[in-house]
Amino acid sequence: MKKIQSVRGMPDVLPASSARRQWLENAARRLLQACGYREIRLPLLEHTALFARSVGESTDIVSKEMYTFTDRSGDSVTLRPEGTAGCVRACEEHGLLYNQTQRLWYAGPMFRYERPQKGRYRQFEQIGAECFGFEGPDIDAELIILTAELWRELGVDDAVTLELNTLGSPEARAAYRDALVAWLTPYRDDLDPDSQRRLLQNPLRILDSKVARTREIIADAPSFMDYLDADSAAHFEGLEGLLENAGLPYVVNPRIVRGLDYYTRTVFEWTTDRLGAQGTICAGGRYDGLVAQLGGRPTPAVGFAMGIERVLLLAEALDAVPASVDRAVDVYLLSLDDVHTSAALALARELRAQVPGLRLQLHCGGGKPKARLKRADASGAELALILGEDELAGGKVSVKALRAGGEQRVMTRDGLLKELLQLAAARNERPAMKGETASE
Repeated sequence: MKKIQSVRGMPDVLPASSARRQWLENAARRLLQACGYREIRLPLLEHTALFARSVGESTDIVSKEMYTFTDRSGDSVTLRPEGTAGCVRACEEHGLLYNQTQRLWYAGPMFRYERPQKGRYRQFEQIGAECFGFEGPDIDAELIILTAELWRELGVDDAVTLELNTLGSPEARAAYRDALVAWLTPYRDDLDPDSQRRLLQNPLRILDSKVARTREIIADAPSFMDYLDADSAAHFEGLEGLLENAGLPYVVNPRIVRGLDYYTRTVFEWTTDRLGAQGTICAGGRYDGLVAQLGGRPTPAVGFAMGIERVLLLAEALDAVPASVDRAVDVYLLSLDDVHTSAALALARELRAQVPGLRLQLHCGGGKPKARLKRADASGAELALILGEDELAGGKVSVKALRAGGEQRVMTRDGLLKELLQLAAARNERPAMKGETASE
């Protein structure tokens, strides 16, 4: 019988990779919560109209990439291709926006029918943050600085570049759109097929083309800055000043337009040259008109989303993932025979209760003492805790170092507890950021 395999572009996340994702996700979660962001959990399925109205019917996401089907009630529903629209819908539906400010974050899978390649899958994971009710550039700066702190925490900050642009007001964007179409129309036959289609549907996306000939043509296209409204210009200048005062370098890239129709004013991307074509690891911007577009009161808003797979690929390329992340077990506890299994089980429960965060694996499956010790070594643990007749009679435990020369000691329960507390504390302590000393 033919074996059933996973759906193309929807990869399994095996234990080794899952541990690395948890490391990344935990770092992001700690940082977001430290900055006062609260988690919101959103459904995977939404009404298709939500994305058609928000993301834009002319975008590639809506026109070509969404997983859309009719359910048994006859409703058209879609697996979420991004998180912002669902977050806006949830906040408006539950009354979280009127006369309020919100700082929210979410995490989970998104779905787009794209050509699978490294770092780009049809089911992919994102962590996103959304802020509502803040008009000034200070919240834009906070979000960008927050992501910069995360890159430092993960050890990838030297390999990323912040790129900024502004898309101005809807009116300024519409005026620029007309000017761009007028500029590009005489070159229509020289554009690549995707850009020819976008010329009629979403011409700003042509600015993001990777095709060499098209990039040559748009190099001399009109600059959006010539059409920018005064309020948006002041907002952008304010953001630049805040980032400069924070000592955060950036590059103004007038070709950043993002692939979603709802963006206004600030847009930004964190890019790297270490991942080939998939160089954007995090992106976001303002979408001040989206809440009203979905039926709510006008509400200023800004957010970002990062791709877990791409950030992890970057961390792996830089060898920035700590070795402890790949070690599933700190301590392996075994008795030398089945007679003392109950005592080993009781000690395992006691140590887990007394040492928060300790990863202790109990030997199961029997076997001779040599086989049990071999399995302890294969677990990847730093220490093996061994219970035999002598240890139990004396209220002690044999401790064998599995990774440091194989030294074996006999310890009291109190001495063992102290050592395990130190082991767990050393593993859970946040690594010092660049420029910090151990005492800071």
